[in-house]
Amino acid sequence: MTPMMKQYHEAKAACGDALLFFRMGDFYELFLDDAKTAAGVLGLNLTSRDKDSDNPTAMAGFPHHQLDSYLQKLIRAGYRAAVCEQMEDPKTAKGLVKREITRVVSAGTLTDDGLLDPREANYVAAVCLHRDKKKSKDNIEPLVGIAWAELSSGRFEAGTFPQSRIEDELARIGPAEVIYREDDAQFSPDTTAPWSWTSRPAWSFSEDAAKETLCKQFAVSSLEGFGFESDDVAAVRAAGAVLTYLQETQRRDLDHFQSIAAHHQTGFLQIDAATRRSLELTRTIRSGSREGSLLGVIDRTCTPMGSRMLGDWIAAPLIDPAAIGARLDAVDELVGDAKLRSQVRETLKETFDLTRLLGRIATGRTGPRDLQQVARTLASLPKLKARLSDRSSERLTFVESHLHLCPELRSQLELALADECPLSAVDGNFIRPGFSEELDGLRELAKGGKQWIAEYQQRQMDETGIAMKVGYNRVFGYYLEVTNAHRDKIPEHFIRKQTLKNCERYITPELKEYEEKVLSADDKAASCEQLLFQELRANTHRHLSILGEVAVAIAELDVLASLAEIAVTRRWVRPVMTDDSILKVEGGRHPVLDVTLPQGEFVPNDCIQSPEAGMILLITGPNMAGKSTYIRQVALITLLAQAGSFVPAESAEIGIADRIFARVGASDELSRGQSTFMVEMVETARILNTATSRSLVILDEIGRGTSTYDGLSLAWAITEHLHEQIGCRTFFATHYHELTQLEESLPRVTNLNVAVKEWNEEVIFLHRIVRGGADKSYGIHVARLAGIPTSVNERAKDVLAQLESDHRDALDRPTIQSPTAAPSDPNGKFQLTLFGFADHPLIEQVEKLDVNAMTPIEALQFLQNAQQSMSNKKS
Repeated sequence: MTPMMKQYHEAKAACGDALLFFRMGDFYELFLDDAKTAAGVLGLNLTSRDKDSDNPTAMAGFPHHQLDSYLQKLIRAGYRAAVCEQMEDPKTAKGLVKREITRVVSAGTLTDDGLLDPREANYVAAVCLHRDKKKSKDNIEPLVGIAWAELSSGRFEAGTFPQSRIEDELARIGPAEVIYREDDAQFSPDTTAPWSWTSRPAWSFSEDAAKETLCKQFAVSSLEGFGFESDDVAAVRAAGAVLTYLQETQRRDLDHFQSIAAHHQTGFLQIDAATRRSLELTRTIRSGSREGSLLGVIDRTCTPMGSRMLGDWIAAPLIDPAAIGARLDAVDELVGDAKLRSQVRETLKETFDLTRLLGRIATGRTGPRDLQQVARTLASLPKLKARLSDRSSERLTFVESHLHLCPELRSQLELALADECPLSAVDGNFIRPGFSEELDGLRELAKGGKQWIAEYQQRQMDETGIAMKVGYNRVFGYYLEVTNAHRDKIPEHFIRKQTLKNCERYITPELKEYEEKVLSADDKAASCEQLLFQELRANTHRHLSILGEVAVAIAELDVLASLAEIAVTRRWVRPVMTDDSILKVEGGRHPVLDVTLPQGEFVPNDCIQSPEAGMILLITGPNMAGKSTYIRQVALITLLAQAGSFVPAESAEIGIADRIFARVGASDELSRGQSTFMVEMVETARILNTATSRSLVILDEIGRGTSTYDGLSLAWAITEHLHEQIGCRTFFATHYHELTQLEESLPRVTNLNVAVKEWNEEVIFLHRIVRGGADKSYGIHVARLAGIPTSVNERAKDVLAQLESDHRDALDRPTIQSPTAAPSDPNGKFQLTLFGFADHPLIEQVEKLDVNAMTPIEALQFLQNAQQSMSNKKS
């Protein structure tokens, strides 16, 4: 094994399962199995070293400047990469160049702009199951600690949750990578999740190690000051695991991680993973895209920081009336002052992503352009601060007080940095002329060398009277060349260096001295510029904490101005928030469709829900008429209001919900072995087991995944349970028209339906929600609209007419399952129904008979006639 390959294997052993990018000159090389994997994933040419040997070494590589693009491809494919850099200049290195792994890059540890979506946070999370023997004995649900951190910003949170909420909380956080304990038998990573999974050794989840790591990072003796309580052991262990993972992968100080926030569920609206999907809060169901989701449609932010914070607000709305009111007050003030709103938004567009700039500064991966963007962001603060002075709302006042101007740092950066700066300090020429006399002198020296040489040559010719010229070669540098004709006139201070056929070459002490200055000027200028850059970076680094406050303030101002902007442009109104179980919306509109449909096309609807008006609203009507849209819009309006936003309506009074549940639509989850109906029942069970009287529940077509009788029975019982046992606000869209009978027996159930107009054998959906229940589904009409062939539709009409007139088989048993008929199984046993039996001509005749007035012969004659009638129908 060569020394270089030995060095490679040592580095490979240190990076575990990560693919090793080994820097060799201007290329990154991969060897052996890593090369084979990279060749397939990245599309690199697979070659080999020692091709003629019995055991050639597979290798693949790419130019060093393509590192970011290949890292991005590799991470998206689910791999991790270790970057091994040359730590010394090959020109000056003695022997083998020293190399070290400078970072390990994974989905959750990205910091480079080219690898990140500026609108979304990029978290690495850790899950840690906490085993409490006493609680296990008492059948108390185990707790799980979840911690999440963003390397690019320094944001760090951790919380303790019931084990059943792991999926819901991870869906809320939306991490790029989740780490877990490798020997945790109770935890099985979900390979269908949208994040990657990384196993870690058990010691990294140790409680003692976690406390020591966290306390050392934050320079404290205890974590109590961060809000962690005695029951938060699992959260602390998860946090320690995350921080350890970041330290190992980054291999440098993480100074921008200056605090950790204890996340408490009690302050936020609880939304489970299924509800997030159903309501399409941040991703659409069909394409998984941000565009078309609630977040994508309402985002009017001007900065990436604001866009990410808006995502946080939508993912975790508030439940504290005071906190919601404070946000609404700020939005209201910006709505009412068009000039202020416009000026603020224009100024925000002049700022840069300060949060991620600080992350790169803290991890040592910053360049001159990053520092320049910090300076330009600071330059915009005086205007923002002036415009926010004397504001009345609490949050705008808070923002103004945290826009720290940092005048000394701003002045230094502006004086030092040129108008156009490169990404990397290695590229040079980014320090402004006039900032450093030393650097200016070196640059002038390097630039003016040729002119000095020309002047020196002319001076020597004038002094000696000898024709000569100045030349240069790599052997002995600059020289004076004199022809043999003038050899006798050479001054004593000329030193002979080379004799040629027709001339001789000389040097002088003055020429040699200046040569050294000229030849080293560029190198010295580059070194001087690097030192100046390091001073600028270090000074900016010392301002990390205060700049972090500025970044949060800018982001919040951006979100508030964004919510005000959409409120004005879409004519949204401020909701009245209350603790009562009430929901009154006049002229409510779906937030997404209100924006995406042409102006005036969406049909608004009212909603009145209270103990007096009805807590359970049963909505019936045909498909495509707008039932699902209606119940979704109610949930989204509530969620927006609790996030601190105005809402799409003419007026709104909203009782604050503690949880929102949406059981809307389902798809087979074959990878988990769950059918549509199983998924539906699991999600419904969660609602029935965890909803409270303050929750908001929307249900769409519960029970449709099974037989008519099973589905109807379940829907009936579920509605009763919600009414009698929970008492929460519920919207239930259903095709089971029989459920409308519940309005007669349950006082807090109210029937609604979607208005439909029939005209010239056409059905017109009015998309208006009105009182009362529907009695038709118009399924065949909807099928025609969907493109079902005309022949199929016509045949369906015939079958429907036949079934409606007579749906009995040869044994006089029902041939279809209708909630108003007694279905039968193959054994001839009838299943009981909640709603009695359907009318039949024979039954009607029996009911009209006066048995007491009939003779036995007449009774027998009636039976014979009935039997004959049935025989005729069968034939």
